[in-house]
Amino acid sequence: MLILLDQDGVLADFERGFRDAWNLRYGDHVPALAPSERKSFRLTDDYSPRLADAVRSIYEARGFYRNLLPMHGALKGVHVLLEEGHDVRICTSPLTFWRNCVPEKYEWVERHLGAEFLQRLIVTKDKTLVRGHVLVDDKPRVDGAEMPLWRHVIFDAPYNRGVHGPRMTWDNWREMIGSVETQLGAHAQQASAHCRRGAAAIMPGRRSPDDGR
Repeated sequence: MLILLDQDGVLADFERGFRDAWNLRYGDHVPALAPSERKSFRLTDDYSPRLADAVRSIYEARGFYRNLLPMHGALKGVHVLLEEGHDVRICTSPLTFWRNCVPEKYEWVERHLGAEFLQRLIVTKDKTLVRGHVLVDDKPRVDGAEMPLWRHVIFDAPYNRGVHGPRMTWDNWREMIGSVETQLGAHAQQASAHCRRGAAAIMPGRRSPDDGR
């Protein structure tokens, strides 16, 4: 399968990085929200509007993305997926304020997965334009210009638990990826059988309605 993995929140521990940086800078006055208090995907939605600029100043800062720690089990999971024959790509969206974010995403991949993995990194504002069988993403809903070809598997986080759908962590990824692969295989078999029935319905020597156009 062609598996697309989101970077921040799936491979890189964005939430921990934010909490640590926030508490270091502002924690004496306003402690960072605990993971269980996070209800919205966008950090600025969970903090007071008067703190919005302070929130953005943390993740827009130089070094923030470069220094994020890997999610527990993520790097091992990526290597095992590759060993099992899957085509694994990182599909990540940059901040609009991209000057630190974009180059540091590349630096993070090179540091933790090696320079050769940079060829597997896709940076895009619209993930629906990217082909794949599965997109693993912590964002509750991934929308864009196109109807995506991939199936969205939600990477479990407190702020996306109100959304139903297939869900995984790096503890249960084998079961979830295996389940999705089985379902995709069944759909492919059904589509193939449907095509064979359609072809058999056209009698030899008789033009089909679309023949010759």
